[in-house]
Amino acid sequence: MDSKFDIFREKNILVTGHTGFKGSWLVSWLKKLGANVSGFSDRVPTISSHYVETGLDKIIADNRGDITDYVAIKKIINDFQPDFLFHLAAEALVGDAYLNPRIAFQTNAIGTVNVLEALREVDTPTVAIFITSDKVYDNVEWIWGYRETDPMGGKDPYSASKGMAELAIRSYFHSYYNKPNCPIRIGIGRAGNVIGGGDWATNRLVPDCIKSWADRKQVTIRNMDATRPWQHVLEPLSGYMLLAKNLYADSNFNGEAFNFGPTEENNYSVRELITTMQGYWKNVSWKSDYGSGEKHHEAGLLKLNCDKALSLLKWKSNLSYIETVEFTMEWYKAFYDDKNVNVKALTDDQIDKYVSIAKDRDMVWTKK
Repeated sequence: MDSKFDIFREKNILVTGHTGFKGSWLVSWLKKLGANVSGFSDRVPTISSHYVETGLDKIIADNRGDITDYVAIKKIINDFQPDFLFHLAAEALVGDAYLNPRIAFQTNAIGTVNVLEALREVDTPTVAIFITSDKVYDNVEWIWGYRETDPMGGKDPYSASKGMAELAIRSYFHSYYNKPNCPIRIGIGRAGNVIGGGDWATNRLVPDCIKSWADRKQVTIRNMDATRPWQHVLEPLSGYMLLAKNLYADSNFNGEAFNFGPTEENNYSVRELITTMQGYWKNVSWKSDYGSGEKHHEAGLLKLNCDKALSLLKWKSNLSYIETVEFTMEWYKAFYDDKNVNVKALTDDQIDKYVSIAKDRDMVWTKK
């Protein structure tokens, strides 16, 4: 798998939030590249879990700790001395943040500050990629994509907590990490609405559908007409790794934020996504019900402009909308249809397939 990602071979890489959906896919990819991976997370966040099913706990250092515990994160960084750090530990669900806003702010804002502060005492070269969200932008639901220079906002606790995290990152960068000869280089990755096999989070569209359909139950869907930039989980991960590689080689990218999202052609409504998914699963049914009782703000239209990533990193999304859905549904079908399926092999095969498609399409990160 010769590519620009060969830089990760035999490197010490710390992934916070490694037990989550995106984190476990990132760990799977890094292990295939030959990295020495250590994870830091307080728990496995879902009952069914991609992390558990792939057996990653047996092939990486699986460290338990709370990202809001400064002493704990400082210790793992000092002990492991990572060459690269990917910070994904977060309260990741908008609904959960509404229910427990204090936890969301502590985890997403203070947790990020803890990582930034711990890095201040590191005296060996380290590239740290902080993963935030497309929801950091002040979403006025205009029809064009948000650029990295657009204002940040936060009409809900989740979005605000991620915006606060970005303000902290910016503050630490300008105060400490843009100094000459500083060993720490940091970057920010913004993405959202990833889908893919192995996501079993609650109150998320694809997992809700899969869990209901696997039990031959009808799924209830709210906000059927909301439009999202759907992308497979491997898409932003390729962007995060490419940013890390570029930061490792070039300090000019230090402190920069990048959007990693699909092309405009991958913006589809919830209704359209479910209809496409239906073609891969038998006997499915759903109903639309925005629900009764208290209603929280929920974006109807949100998409990213990724011109900066294309111009500076030569990154762009790899999969079409149909391929994105196909990757996702094929993973779930294999998992539910074959009780003896090797989930690690299933995941690794999809990573190989994704890389193969990227090579055919001449994606820059597939080259030496």
